[in-house]
Amino acid sequence: MNIRHFDKPFEDVTDMFVLSTKNTDYCIGIIYDEGYVSHVYYGKKLSGYNFERLMRINEYPFGKAGKERERCSFHDMLSHEYPSHGIGDYREDCLSVETAAGNCAVLPLYESYEVIEGKPGITGLPASFGSNDEVSTLVLHCTDRMLDLHVDLIYSAFYDNDVITRSVRITNKADEHIFIKKVYSACLDMDNKKFEVLSLHGSWARERHIEKVDLTHNKTIVESVRGESSHQDHPFLALVTPNISQETGEVYAMNFVYSGNFRAGAFVDQFDSVRMFMGISPEDFKWKLLPGESFESPEVVMTYSDCGLGRMTRTFHDFYRQHLIRSPYLHAKRPILINNWEATYFDFDTDKLLDIARRASELGIEMLVMDDGWFGKRNDDSCSLGDWKVNEDKIKGGLKHLVDEVNKLGMKFGIWFEPEMISPDSDLYREHPDWAIHIEGREGIRSRNQFVLDLSRKDVCDYTYEQVASVLRSANIEYVKWDMNRQLTDIGSSFLPADRMGELYHRYVLGMYSLQARLLEEFPNLLLENCSGGGGRFDPGMLYYSPQIWCSDDTDAIERLSIQEGTAIVYPLSCMGAHVSDCPNHAVGRTTPFETRGHVALAGTFGYELDITKISKEDVDMIPGQVKMYHQYNDLVREGDYYRIASYSENHLYDCYGVVSKDKKEALFTYVQVMGRVNYKGRRIYLQGLDPLSEYTVDDGETYTGDVLMNAGLLIPEISGDFKSRLIHLEVKNG
Repeated sequence: MNIRHFDKPFEDVTDMFVLSTKNTDYCIGIIYDEGYVSHVYYGKKLSGYNFERLMRINEYPFGKAGKERERCSFHDMLSHEYPSHGIGDYREDCLSVETAAGNCAVLPLYESYEVIEGKPGITGLPASFGSNDEVSTLVLHCTDRMLDLHVDLIYSAFYDNDVITRSVRITNKADEHIFIKKVYSACLDMDNKKFEVLSLHGSWARERHIEKVDLTHNKTIVESVRGESSHQDHPFLALVTPNISQETGEVYAMNFVYSGNFRAGAFVDQFDSVRMFMGISPEDFKWKLLPGESFESPEVVMTYSDCGLGRMTRTFHDFYRQHLIRSPYLHAKRPILINNWEATYFDFDTDKLLDIARRASELGIEMLVMDDGWFGKRNDDSCSLGDWKVNEDKIKGGLKHLVDEVNKLGMKFGIWFEPEMISPDSDLYREHPDWAIHIEGREGIRSRNQFVLDLSRKDVCDYTYEQVASVLRSANIEYVKWDMNRQLTDIGSSFLPADRMGELYHRYVLGMYSLQARLLEEFPNLLLENCSGGGGRFDPGMLYYSPQIWCSDDTDAIERLSIQEGTAIVYPLSCMGAHVSDCPNHAVGRTTPFETRGHVALAGTFGYELDITKISKEDVDMIPGQVKMYHQYNDLVREGDYYRIASYSENHLYDCYGVVSKDKKEALFTYVQVMGRVNYKGRRIYLQGLDPLSEYTVDDGETYTGDVLMNAGLLIPEISGDFKSRLIHLEVKNG
């Protein structure tokens, strides 16, 4: 069992709970008979549990029961496990409500606990999972007795993964409704270690760039209010100690298993303590909870590392591969696909697609994906979203004919959808304009000439599902790219009453999740790839439904170095959609070697995004070698441990990263020289993750022990020119 309970361990502490993983302990104390739930410790595993001094109980002014003169100051200093609104803690709180009388104060106090072997799910939401042998769950039952509002704090400890997940369940047992105005999923109070805040920021075509700033008394907030997790901010936050590296320093990290509006942040308070928090953004959120109803918050994944960012990264990778991604493709090679979007955009028909497929099949490419433009009257982005009927003027002979012809070439077939959207110029909108998210009387704001369907409505979800499913039933379609090309505005619904309009953002996400869950129930062997204008919804919530997500619409190999570095700091390489595209690159206009494009795309799902009938013979001739490269190395890339050796975003010269097999008998490192230099000497790189005593044969035939490669380094001979790359493959000699 990973959870221990100590009854009355100290004079002022009535209960202590310790959640243990292989390398960490997480401790919670119940202070005084009132039942204040206090955070005590999170960090490296300890040999004993005498935390009375760590809890600073004697420092709280007039804190004990019966000494009420400064209870407000007590709350403002206490290391709360789940701080609430209106009771004297003036820092960022996690829970805020509004009663029918208009009052906002809430104070859940500890009542009891239960321990569950295994991991309960969360209704309607993606969540991690594990067997009874892998995870134990602690539920702290707390109650605001005046409101009869029950708040369950739920913790699951995954022992082997060094992960603790947190969520909250709120139940209204009173006789009248209550509004939830804010509900975060996790909070962490602790002493300051001169922390810095590490987050991922970006925009369209430059998602998830790593940023690190000092933690100060001013709040550092990472947030999306766009209706999705977004290109601009990312539901990940880490506090790191000064001079953090891949191998040294402390990391406290949180990642949100949710695909909608979120808020994460941290700050130093007036007493120089730190508070870190994560949950649904409270902006425009207001949930009406009727008597007897419960609200369940999305899950936060937490981990601690005392061995730098590298351990944090590998913890997240292993955890998501073992306990979040469910697809049958998880541990399988994905088919090498070619997508026609950058090859043709909307200008294609059956003949053009089959020309691409025939040439691709000859070169070893395994799947053709038909992107936007196959339905309705869709010859540009101004119409037809919602009208998911095949345009047989373009797809001559019908969809089944096209799919059958592609299958005859030995290739699989995939298709693009944007199920959450509706075009004003569509049969669906003309029939059901009220199905779009809108504010009555206000002219709707368009983005990419489209509106967003109101997925808070069951009838809209049912119709949308049937439209998508009927297409998939009509032919042997084995892959779906599920796109979302705009964010939410005009937040209003013709379905929800006024006092529930604050539920629309969250209900939209729940509706989207329900659609993808239904799709996978009916088509369990479907390879689903999520996308949102590239990487606008690349988050753990989507990974629960799809084993891969399109990383970015920017496929330039050099831009992808920073995008994929930021993505891989949290997410496994196996889930990063990465393709070789044409040059000059359609996003940035840069020309890079075809070989380099292949090497960079290898650190992902690998595929092609170009017109294979028009590229140069020199590039075409390289494709069979790249196909062979993918099949040779993908098992290692998909399943291995990831190590970051050097960062182009930091040194502005070169990039280097690698994967090492779990048994440490094989490794593959990728080196990209972004800027050439006149130096007449090679660059020495220091590898990581190898067995120090094993002898490794490098692909040039030389043999080195692991400790030499990690401590003395491997010499990369000088490469002439910009944007050049090299793969370095190592295997244990006689291994």
